[in-house]
Amino acid sequence: MTGTGMRRDELAAFLRSRRARLRPAEVGLPDGIRRRTPGLRRQEVAQLAGMSVDYYIRLEQGRGPHPSRQVLAALARALLLTRDERAYLFRVAGESPPPSAGPSREVGPGLRHLMDAMTETPAYLVDAAYGVLAWNRLARHFIGDLSAVPAEDRNMLRWTFRNAGDGGHWDDPDVMRFVRTSVADLRAAYGRYPTDPGIQRLVTELLGTSPRFARIWAEHDVEERRPVVKRVPHPELGPLEFECRVLHVPETDQRLIVYVAEPGSPTQAAFRRLAERVPVRQDGR
Repeated sequence: MTGTGMRRDELAAFLRSRRARLRPAEVGLPDGIRRRTPGLRRQEVAQLAGMSVDYYIRLEQGRGPHPSRQVLAALARALLLTRDERAYLFRVAGESPPPSAGPSREVGPGLRHLMDAMTETPAYLVDAAYGVLAWNRLARHFIGDLSAVPAEDRNMLRWTFRNAGDGGHWDDPDVMRFVRTSVADLRAAYGRYPTDPGIQRLVTELLGTSPRFARIWAEHDVEERRPVVKRVPHPELGPLEFECRVLHVPETDQRLIVYVAEPGSPTQAAFRRLAERVPVRQDGR
């Protein structure tokens, strides 16, 4: 460990391991050259990263100078590092990882299968800015059928603050706790993705259209979402009570929101009755 927090030996070992796993064709180089060891040659990595071969060799030998953030970014591109690997590269070099460009809106097949398998539990997936990305067949009875709604309008916070009136639900402590934690979570995302235009537009819009949002935003609370108990007077199912469980998906910074009813409760029975009469393919895909 150096005075700057740089772990030279770990950085050197990490660079060597990432170089060894790459095939020349993956980075646009010909495969025809005879190679005594697998992976790229040091001079090839240096060329791809736009630096001198001597400088790169010294990094791999654990005796190079502290690399700049520009050098680390160039190495991450040259070695085709994943987001997690790039963050690790910066940390072992004694630097804080660069912020991601924006929240992911890609929905993996595993998450879709998981939501579909929750046949008696409403569940939906949102990005870091609370844009709804996918939902299962029971969730549409709580968030509506979004299949005909433009993607940019599928945002929970926009729905929450769109009506500026002082309806009675704003006096409900559970509602206000949910709202406040959602805004605090949005501020956390605002800090993680400072250049994302979608988050910037959403915050600017809500500041201009909702005095209530502006007041909560001005408190500068920062907090990732926690589970809350929700009590909902549903027009079809009657009064419901369930835990709104928020599951963070680390690799995409998304949230899977699940309405969890207590086993044997009237709410669980209501969810089960609803599942029996809802057609299987109404999941918004």
